[in-house]
Amino acid sequence: MNRIHEASVVDPAAKLGDGIEVGPFAYIGPDVTVGDDCTIGPHCVFHGKVTIGSGNKLVSNVAVGGPPQDTSYAGEPTEIVVGSDNVIREFVTINRGTAKGGGVTRIGNHNLFMAYSHVAHDCQVGEHTIFANAATLAGHVHVGNHSTVGAFSAVHQFCRVGEYAFIGGFSVITKDALPFVKTVGARSDAQLYGINTIGLERKGFSKESIDALKVAYRILFQSKHLLKDGLEEAEKAVGQHSEVRYLLTFIRESTRGIQR
Repeated sequence: MNRIHEASVVDPAAKLGDGIEVGPFAYIGPDVTVGDDCTIGPHCVFHGKVTIGSGNKLVSNVAVGGPPQDTSYAGEPTEIVVGSDNVIREFVTINRGTAKGGGVTRIGNHNLFMAYSHVAHDCQVGEHTIFANAATLAGHVHVGNHSTVGAFSAVHQFCRVGEYAFIGGFSVITKDALPFVKTVGARSDAQLYGINTIGLERKGFSKESIDALKVAYRILFQSKHLLKDGLEEAEKAVGQHSEVRYLLTFIRESTRGIQR
């Protein structure tokens, strides 16, 4: 049974699952699909084509599905797909995709978006991520699983944030942020601060895996090797570890360059 406040507006064409609660002054448009057991707080707005899974909690004043903030957008049919069990706090904004960017902004499961964070058009966000207050993604950003974007930090369009990456507060990321690594700073001043040892320990990584990542990090960023030589040396030294292989592949596949 759904509980829909009489002061909210739900278009008759919207598709709602079971066990949904909709607070006062919320708006759910005709092209919206909401999964079971979602909570949609006061003043939340769903524009355009939006599909969200089950168990999501939107606290209040959240705007999902607004048109992309891209001057080339000309009203093409695009959408947002959100997974399940996400917590989306006050005043979060998530924009639809653009035709040139694939048409879909996509968010996975079990993510936490703190107040005022923003996900722009065509972004692809994985699972178990944390966006602290006012963390901002420009368009076409890819964010890996279990990563954290700190408060008041911004990620430039077309950048990638690797899995288990940690971006410190007030950072400006203009290149790819490395997986497993702490990155903090503003624009050209952004620096690496080593493997996120405590974070990885909390997430259950073994000492052997963390030590292998530390060896790779030292070879890549604390030796006198050129990066291409460091990649080969790290692969020889600790490339048998899956986490290291992912780190090396992430660097090799970068088109924008990496924060370092």
